[in-house]
Amino acid sequence: MGSLSIWHWLIVLAIALLLFGRGKIPELMGDVAKGIKSFKKGMSDDEDTSTQTASRTVEHKADETK
Repeated sequence: MGSLSIWHWLIVLAIALLLFGRGKIPELMGDVAKGIKSFKKGMSDDEDTSTQTASRTVEHKADETK
């Protein structure tokens, strides 16, 4: 009872297909893939802006006309 046989997985797959339909599962996986790509792009954009701000230096000259 602890291990799942092939029949258990086939029944689970059949129930999933009945609940979501044949076309809904690939559409859902496509949306997940778009979300992951967007997340990765956001993370790389964040790293790019942090390195740009870190490499920028500000030179400050003190007034010597006291």
